[in-house]
Amino acid sequence: MKTDHQGVTRTGIARVAALALLWGSSFLWIKLALRGFNPVQIVFARLFLGFVILVPIVLSRGLRFPSERRVWGHLFVAALISNAVPYVLFGIGEETVGSNVAGVLNATTPLWTLLLAFLVGVDRAVTVRKTAGFALGFLGVVVIFSPWESAGEIASWGGLACLAAAASYGLGYVYMGRFLAGRGIPPLMLSAAQLGAATVLLALAFPFAGLDTPTWRLDAVASLLVLGALGTGAAYVLNYRIIDDEGPTAASVVTYLLPIVAVILGGIFLHEAVTVAIVAGIALVLAGVTLTRKRSAEKR
Repeated sequence: MKTDHQGVTRTGIARVAALALLWGSSFLWIKLALRGFNPVQIVFARLFLGFVILVPIVLSRGLRFPSERRVWGHLFVAALISNAVPYVLFGIGEETVGSNVAGVLNATTPLWTLLLAFLVGVDRAVTVRKTAGFALGFLGVVVIFSPWESAGEIASWGGLACLAAAASYGLGYVYMGRFLAGRGIPPLMLSAAQLGAATVLLALAFPFAGLDTPTWRLDAVASLLVLGALGTGAAYVLNYRIIDDEGPTAASVVTYLLPIVAVILGGIFLHEAVTVAIVAGIALVLAGVTLTRKRSAEKR
């Protein structure tokens, strides 16, 4: 087994970067999917597709789904607060607010995670370096999106929905870190089981909000497929692995990297302008993430 700390750190950074790419690109796929489907339909489809993708992989490795009722109870709670609620809230919120506002509010997830993890005792190692890193990362996101140009949107119902979704994500990170990660259940199994539980929850809500007739556009359908297979299935395997290895607070820092991915993809595929403020914000984000990733000399 490789015990070199530099190797572990490089592996962790690579996982965070990969997860940021998968989740950061999800904003693009969601925008395209909205051309043919409503938010509830999109969430149900991405969860179901993610589950369908993971099940054959789980079975091919000889893994078995949990049999304990308590574990499934935790999985359904995690599915509710980490999948069903925030996915739908962001879909609803982005119908009335700009993506820049949603991006800033989504980037409060690590701050919620840091606060909640400390309050419930999951992560008491709140150092000055770590706190400064989170604050610097959030400042970078604010500089990138310049929300003061859309202050009215933040105070709207759509803005509140996005803020509630970010808080739900933070609660989800803490809950998974306390009750599911590090319990001897493989991350792949946890991912498949949670997505299955979330799919059931959305199926129950579908008759109330998902019966609108969809428009079967090719770009919308293709976006759903990518969103489900990569942005949900593959992403959740990485997410649980990072939580298991480094804790919920470290895992939530990936949220700060999502705007960078969004900016890069927007510049490449949508020809959006990359301003000086965006470059400065990206530098601040990377500096903040670097601070949160550094381990103390004593731990090394």
